[in-house]
Amino acid sequence: MAGPIGAAREALGLWLEHLAKERRASPRTVEAYAHAANRYLGFMERHRGESLALADMAGISAGELRAWLAHLRSGETPLSPRSMSQALSAVRTFHKFMDRRLDTPNPHLAIVRGPRVKPSAPRPVTEDQARGLLIEPTLNPDREDWEAARDQAVLTLLYGCGLRISEALSLTRADAPLPASLRITGKGSKTRIVPVLPAVQQAVADYLTELPFALSPDEPLFRAKRGGPLSPRHVQATVQTLRGRLGLPKSATPHALRHSFATHLLGAGADLRSIQELLGHASLSTTQRYADVDAEGLLSAYAAAHPHA
Repeated sequence: MAGPIGAAREALGLWLEHLAKERRASPRTVEAYAHAANRYLGFMERHRGESLALADMAGISAGELRAWLAHLRSGETPLSPRSMSQALSAVRTFHKFMDRRLDTPNPHLAIVRGPRVKPSAPRPVTEDQARGLLIEPTLNPDREDWEAARDQAVLTLLYGCGLRISEALSLTRADAPLPASLRITGKGSKTRIVPVLPAVQQAVADYLTELPFALSPDEPLFRAKRGGPLSPRHVQATVQTLRGRLGLPKSATPHALRHSFATHLLGAGADLRSIQELLGHASLSTTQRYADVDAEGLLSAYAAAHPHA
């Protein structure tokens, strides 16, 4: 780091460079963090009536931080509680950088709480939409057969087993052919046993038949076009392409297939505790959101079909 840093704006530039080059954050993430931090510094400069030195960042009080949050909530362009929470998270990350890299800690940030954010309800796809997402990869003339089989196998794992993308991509060659159940390690190193449907086993078996690469037992099972491990971004981009071809909404994401796994199980009569175990949720209250989604679906179906609705 060349030369001493005197101004808060210089520290901001160094932090954004750190995010882009060292943390390898996406351009969209860097842009969002830059916008939040610039609004934050702009408010503090207006509040104090002067440009801020780096040393001033250590003295920003809890009261000033709460005033900034209040401004976000009721200013000219008020933010939602979720957006306020994201802005506060960005500012916390900025201050953490100044603490660790520029020896400028701010102890007041720890006592400031952000707004309460109500968890948004999952937005699952319908059974027909899920079926379309699983079939469509095999109809893509731009993909080689093994790539189409791979995409279908990954998406079938998300919907058929309720896996997160990271969990599906963590499978190794030693895991296939898939057994009747898988031991999955999810968030917080929490391990769960997931039953594997015959359709999921078959999708992975079809992929293995087409796979042009020889893999050692400990290598990731799913491979990219040139033979390296498949990335989560590829799965996300694939679903974005598929939903465009199928005319599905933006809410039809890879994670929506996991939501759909839970919602469709609930609609078929599975109990919440069992679904909690299958998804690997630490809290039943997280799984409870699927009951709300399913209830909404039932009410919509009732309103559409009942003659007295």
